[in-house]
Amino acid sequence: MTLAARARAPIHNLSKEDAHEIAMEAYIYAYPLVLMELSRRVFTNVAQPDANGRAPINRFGHMQAFPDAGFTDVVRPNADTLYSMLWFDLSKEPLLVHVPESGGRYYLLQMMDMWSDVFASTGTRTTGNGAQTLAIRGPRWMGPIPRGAMEIRSPTEQGWILGRTQTNGKADYDVVHRFQNRLIAKPYSDYGDGAPPRKGEVHSDLDMSAPVDQVEKLDAGAFYAMFARAARANPPHANDYPMLARMARLGLEPGRAFDIGSIDAQARNALVDTAPQALERIKTVLPRTTRAVNGWMIVDPPVGTYGTDYLRRSAVAYSGLGANVPEDATYPSMLAEADGTPFDSAKRYVLHFDKGRMPPARAFWSLTLYNERQFFADNPIDRFAIGDRDNLVFNLDGSLDIRIQRENPGQDANWLPTPQSGTFSLTLRIYWPKAEALDGTWSPPALRRTDG
Repeated sequence: MTLAARARAPIHNLSKEDAHEIAMEAYIYAYPLVLMELSRRVFTNVAQPDANGRAPINRFGHMQAFPDAGFTDVVRPNADTLYSMLWFDLSKEPLLVHVPESGGRYYLLQMMDMWSDVFASTGTRTTGNGAQTLAIRGPRWMGPIPRGAMEIRSPTEQGWILGRTQTNGKADYDVVHRFQNRLIAKPYSDYGDGAPPRKGEVHSDLDMSAPVDQVEKLDAGAFYAMFARAARANPPHANDYPMLARMARLGLEPGRAFDIGSIDAQARNALVDTAPQALERIKTVLPRTTRAVNGWMIVDPPVGTYGTDYLRRSAVAYSGLGANVPEDATYPSMLAEADGTPFDSAKRYVLHFDKGRMPPARAFWSLTLYNERQFFADNPIDRFAIGDRDNLVFNLDGSLDIRIQRENPGQDANWLPTPQSGTFSLTLRIYWPKAEALDGTWSPPALRRTDG
């Protein structure tokens, strides 16, 4: 008997108000699993790995270059690292991953279950830079693993490894590619046999648009049917019993086939009516619940691992699927001016860091600009981020100014271009942050308008 089935509860004695309240919670709870499922389909719909990070199941796809303005697979991407992405399926056997020695280069292999929770984070900060073999096993596998391998158990049969390797500009691509090419992943039965990696299946009719946009287009029936189906191989977490019991009162049980037309009319109406309201809540909750410091939104824990904070989990998934735990990276973001007015790409701004007050990173930091759709924006110098690995020009007193505007401020300026039209937002990434970035001792400075 499944966890969901054991949580089954009767539908009767449910008021309209209760039905709507549970339906609102159900959509928020289900959102990350549906988004992850659609992302999995998009990223694995290839026969062989491509240069955009797509690859068949259980194989790495390596991005060969930073995302450009046409990249829409994941919102708020970075231009600091080259991604290595692998969507795994452990339903039959474990996956073995060989990681080469990194030569002191910072890297991270973040592992997420299908609910978007981080369950492992190997790499420079946690396991070091030496060569290692990882044995990632599913929740039901009871067999052996190779001697010397590091065992990692995934809570779900499917999931996502999102690797990031420090890349110091385009001139660094070749060195990073050599590291990426030595990341080898194979199912247990194939590992070490010399056989070529398995090809993937290509579905020509699959919607390849941005997964976050695909979720928004799903009607309630399709949304919950996909959720229930995806949960068969990806069981809820052990602390989800109360949520499962509430959803069961609407006839919704993860892992059990769901047809919205077959359930009680009151429950059906509640699921249909609340879906757009719940999505709007997911979209707008982070600005209302994050800590504001100098205009920056700082998302305090939980991030990366969420417990039963389902709204936070969904909001982070919508805003940037694949967020790290804070110990690996922090992401202060700024979406609007102090009075709530969206940033105008036609205006001019400056971010000033006093001497000795640069972002405290043990690895590196960057400032990234996004357009109103949370993607990179076309600009004349193809610059989407600026940070400590760029040739920054410091002021005579040791301070630093970053100019954020549409027009080129001159060759001696640190310029982050804004879009040709519309609004924009900013994210300050601090990789492997020092303690002062986590405990609030250090805070990012305010953004100032300079055009009057």
